[in-house]
Parts: sequence; C-alpha cells; structure tokens
Amino acid sequence: MIRVLFKKKWIKYPLISLGGFIFIFIIFYGSIYFGFWGNIPNKDELSSLKQVEATQVLDKDGRLIGKYYIYDRQPITYDDLPNHLIDALVATEDIRFYEHNGVDNVSLLRVFFKTILLSDKSSGGGSTITLQLVKNIFGRKDYGVFSIVVNKLKESIVAKRIEDLYSKEDILTQYFNTVPFPDNTYGIESASQKFFNKSTKELTLSEATTLIGSLKANHSYNPRLFPERSQLRRDVVLRQMVKYGHITQNAADQVMNKNIVLDYQYFNHDLGLAPYFREEVKKELIQILKKHKKTDSTLYDIYKDGLIIHTTLDYEMQSLAEKVMKDHMRNLQNVYEKEYGLKAPWKGNTKLLDNTIKRLPIYKKYIEQGLSENQIKDSLSVKQEMELFEWEGNITKKVSTRDSVQHYLKFLNAGMIAIDPKDGSVRAYLGGIDYRYFKYDHVSQSKRQVGSTFKPFVYTAAIENGMKPCTYFPLKEVTYTNLEDWTPKNSSTEQDPYLNYNLETALSNSVNTIAVKVMDEVGVTNVLDQIKKMGIDEELPEQPSITLGTAGIKIKELAGAYASYVNKSKGVQPFYITKIQDRNGNLIASFEQEKRETAYSDYTRQVMLEMMKSTVDNGTAIRLRKTYGLKNEIAGKTGTTQDNKDGWFVGITPKLVTVTWVGNDNYNIGFKTTKQGQGANSALPIFGKLYQKMNENPVFDPITKSSFEKTSNSILEDLECKPEKRDNFLKRLFSKKKKRKKERNLKRIKT
Repeated sequence: MIRVLFKKKWIKYPLISLGGFIFIFIIFYGSIYFGFWGNIPNKDELSSLKQVEATQVLDKDGRLIGKYYIYDRQPITYDDLPNHLIDALVATEDIRFYEHNGVDNVSLLRVFFKTILLSDKSSGGGSTITLQLVKNIFGRKDYGVFSIVVNKLKESIVAKRIEDLYSKEDILTQYFNTVPFPDNTYGIESASQKFFNKSTKELTLSEATTLIGSLKANHSYNPRLFPERSQLRRDVVLRQMVKYGHITQNAADQVMNKNIVLDYQYFNHDLGLAPYFREEVKKELIQILKKHKKTDSTLYDIYKDGLIIHTTLDYEMQSLAEKVMKDHMRNLQNVYEKEYGLKAPWKGNTKLLDNTIKRLPIYKKYIEQGLSENQIKDSLSVKQEMELFEWEGNITKKVSTRDSVQHYLKFLNAGMIAIDPKDGSVRAYLGGIDYRYFKYDHVSQSKRQVGSTFKPFVYTAAIENGMKPCTYFPLKEVTYTNLEDWTPKNSSTEQDPYLNYNLETALSNSVNTIAVKVMDEVGVTNVLDQIKKMGIDEELPEQPSITLGTAGIKIKELAGAYASYVNKSKGVQPFYITKIQDRNGNLIASFEQEKRETAYSDYTRQVMLEMMKSTVDNGTAIRLRKTYGLKNEIAGKTGTTQDNKDGWFVGITPKLVTVTWVGNDNYNIGFKTTKQGQGANSALPIFGKLYQKMNENPVFDPITKSSFEKTSNSILEDLECKPEKRDNFLKRLFSKKKKRKKERNLKRIKT
C-alpha cells in the first residue's frame, strides 16, 4: 500500500521534500548543538551563572545612595520577591511556566498555526521565561540571514539545560535579577529602587504590575516618560492576573482606578543624592582596591563586580542639606544679580571674559594646534543647541562657547561638609550647587581663602602659649612699618582709639586689628605649629596676614581642625568609607579613623569653646538665634574675605561640626557689598536652615538635643571680665596734649 502511494508523484515528492527538510534540519540543529555556530554553555558552566553587577554605595544605615555600573543590576533572592510580582510575570509572560521544561511546545504550535499561518498577531509569542532568561544572560549574536533561527535554537538548548539544573524558583530569581527594565536598568531590585525608591519586597500590586508591564517594550512603556501609556499596559497585566485567578476583579478595579505614582531616584553619575560625595568615594575606592585584590590576584572592577560600599553618609541629613542649600542659593543668586544690575562684571567686563576663556581646555587645545587668536575666536563663536543651568528651570537655546562661559560666570557656588567630630565620619557633603553643570568639588579640591574662620587658630595658639582670656587689646588701627606699612582695618566703622576689647569680645565680633595684634604677640611660627597639630597640613606662608585668612585651606581640612574643640583637643581626618564587601557579603577591607595626638590643653579647648559660643549668642553669628530661632547649643565662627569674595561659617555642636562656604568660582568676582557677601549672610543661612529642619525631625534628636560638657568654674572665672574698657588715662593724656598744642598755636597767632 505504501509503495503504491509512494509511486504517486503528488505524494512522493512532498514526502521526499519533507524528509530532506527534516534531514537538513537535523544536520543544521546538530551543527548548532555541537558548537559550529559558537559555543553553547554546558551544564558545568551553567551551574555557576554569574552576571555583571552594579557596585552599591550605602549610607551609614545601609540605605542605597548610588551605584557605579555599566549595567544597572542589583541582585536579590527568591524570598525578596512578593507573590503578586511573580503572579503578574507568569500571567503575562508565561502562563505554563510551571508545566514546561524551558520550551513551551503548546505555545510554539499556537505561534506556528495562528501567528505564522493565519497571521494573527494577537495570539502571542512562544517565548518562555526560561528562554528570555537565556537571552538576558547570553545575549544574541549576528549570523546574517540565519540569525533568528540560530539564536532561537541555541536558546532552546540552553533553556532545557537550565531547567535540568535549576528549580523553577531559582529560574525566576535569575530572571528577575537579569531582565532589563526602562532607563538602562537591569533587575527588579534596581528598577524598584529607581522608580519607586523602595526594595522589591515592598512593591505594591500597582507598582509590581507597572514594572512587569514595562517588559513588553522598555521605552514605550517607561512610566517616567509615558505615564498614560504605562498605566494602560499596567491594566492589561492586572486583567491577565484576573483571567488566571491570581487576583479578584475587585482588587484589580481598585488599582486601575488610581494613577501610577512614581518616586523616581537618579542613580546615574551626575544625578541623584550626593553626586559629589559618590564621586569622591569612587576616587578613594579605586585607590583602595589597588591594594586589595581578588583571590586570583586580579583587580576588582567597581563597574562589574557588584561590590557593596558602606559609607559614613547620613541619607536623611544629606537630603535636607541639599534642599536647604538649593533654597538658599536660589534666593541669594537673585539678590546678588539684582545688586549688581546692569553693571555686573560678567556683562560688561570683556577682559574678564577673555581671561576666563583662555583657561578653557578647548582654548589650550586650539593654541597647541597653531590657530591664531582670530581663528580661535571664530571657532568659539559658533552657536549650537545647548542646555544651560538656571535656578528657575534649565533653558535650551543656541549659544556659542563664549556665550556659555559668560552665562556661567554669574553663578555663585557653595560647598558644605558636616562631620561627626568624634571620628571624622562625613554625614553630609555638598561639593557644589549642581554636579551636572559644576563638576569642580569645593569640599575636596578647592582651596579658598578662609577669612576670619582662621582667627580661632590664632587665639588657640595665644591661650596655649599663656595669654590670659581677659587680656585687653586696643581697637585702633596700627601700621606695621616692618611689613611694608601694612595697616589692617576692621569692617566696622567704629575706630575709637581709646576702646579696648578682651579676647572673647574681639573674637566674637571678628575684630581684625586685635586678631593681628594677638598674632604679633604670640608669633606666626607658634600659630603655624598649632594648626599643624590640629590637622591642617597645608604649607601656609609665614606672614602675619594669614591671621585674616588670606591663605587657602580646603573645607574638609578646616572641619577636621575645628572638630578638636569638641573632641578632647584632637583634630580628625574626615573619611567616607567604613567597609567594602564583595557581592556575596565577604569583607574585603574595613576602616577606622586614624588617631591623632592632643593638639592643645583642655584648658585652651574650653576657653575657645566659650569664646565661640559667644560668637553665636552675642557676636557675628547672632542671627542663628534671632533670625532662625535656634535654641540648640551652638558655637561657631563666621568668615568673610577681602572684597567679599568668600563667605564662610563654621558651626560647632556637641555631635556635629559643619563648615559652609559660598562664593563665585571665578575669584575675580565677589559680592558687590559686605551686607550680602559677609559669611553671616551668604554661608551661615545654609547651617541655620539645616538645623531648623533637623530640629523638626526626631531622628536627629541625638544631635540636635545634645549638650556641651559643663565648663569648669575656674575657666568661667578666668573669662569673667568686662567685654570692653576705655583707656581714660590715655584719653586725658591726649586731651591735655591737644589743649597745650591749641594754646601754643593761639600764642603764635597773637605774636
């Protein structure tokens, strides 16, 4: 019978064709199986699946503040996956997941008959979760016209091997850890943290279905870019869950009646929380890891090896610091520009603009290429579309390099560091106003003149070398003929030649003339020796002018030295990293604050602390009490440099030392007036507003409600003297001389 049928051509040739096709397919499949189209992972290789993972940067309490990555991937375990998340995935992507062995033959038949033969695109695809996992891990290669077939067959082979090696729970875990989500995010934990600022186990039904819905098309269903479209896709996932009995219709309706609410977090290098801090941590991390290698002696890769970096930063404090800084700087910038008006240096000073341009890397490059000044000017005048920073919202317009430089010349910048004075742990760190547009870090890189914040070091050296707190110095100006007739002046207009201040009054009111006299008496060398003991390693000039803060010191060094006043007279080295772990939690390295020697006596420390309390209660920082209503125990020092180019404030509380700075990045531009440029107005408000916010949050009570240690009675007695006194004897003496001179002049006239 078969022979008879085979003799019929309409049966014979189709059968031969079918047999030939099957034979070719078997040969083709065999060539793929045995690796002629590239290696296929065997079971041994698959038994230790390892993916590139992002390095996580955590705050002091283990909260995620950022990542270093090429692919933003952050793995979790099966126990971290909520049931409604798994149900949403299975109902939407692979309803027979628990029944097949990696390849769903039923779905493949449906695809063949409905999708291919009947062109019914709504029938769905034949890909399983396991097949998608293989694609996520190993990707696809280009084989020309055979690409689809070769890749699909390779994936099916690997999928079956994975199913033989791993449980369904393991496969789901691997899938959720590798699947790509919108915004270059890999893995459910990274997506959960990025879009909803929470861990995967905390995802609500709405949030889980939103993320699962985005898997169909990462860009098209990105909830950040296309919220309405994403919401429609979320509702499709919810209906699938209802269809297969995972949730009730009522539960689905409750979710579908609400909009998607994002709490989007930027974990890329330029955005998100503490970008300046993360960049500084990265620099330090790279140096540390050169000394701590893997067991196979190769170097760790911070972008691929999934390290866990524990830092000292306080997430909540950093968040508040960034907010209050931006609020203050936005308002200050507005006042600053209005004060200058049409005569602003960035508007009419061509020489200033030209000199700034000449410092640009692109200008130096053109010079190296041999271009003339006119050619360079033409090149830098070409306009192109550019996004420009503005406090009220960035603008995009066509500008040249020259226009851009002129635009950014006007901006004030800021820096701030807050440390635990007991060990130097950095709790908050602001390197600038916006890392996207101002990459220069004013905490770790900038050396600006510190103004009157240097004066406490002079007074510390004086007390330590035997000067009594109730020593009086005259307010009047003195010309130092041995210093090229240098005449230090006070910012105050008061120049009473008979008025004398004690040390506390002079420091709390930041009197320049008296600070220089104290320096002159104690000696420059003693002061420089003192600050080195306190932890400032900068090589400062041996000149009396440093009394007024003419030398440049980094913000973090200033903070470390001031910490000594509440740390048993010991300065600290601010540090960022406490420990480093590998992806499995194994310790790579841990760090503790280096111990320093006592810089001065406890007597000196208590005297200086009382003097700086007076600065806040009665001196240049009194607006902390009057304007910001702070009742916390605070000591501090304001600082303003020549021509109002730098504004400073150092705030000392028992458990936190904070240094803030404000100024223009271009040192040729200062504030127009001292009223706006003084540290009490430009830098102090960042501290004041930060403490206002911290006072409102009970989590900061250990800091905000802490008290200074009680000052000894003997020291309080040493400080018990009138803040000022008038030299009446000298006044009478000068009055008599003046009277006699007047009488002699009258005699001459009569003669």
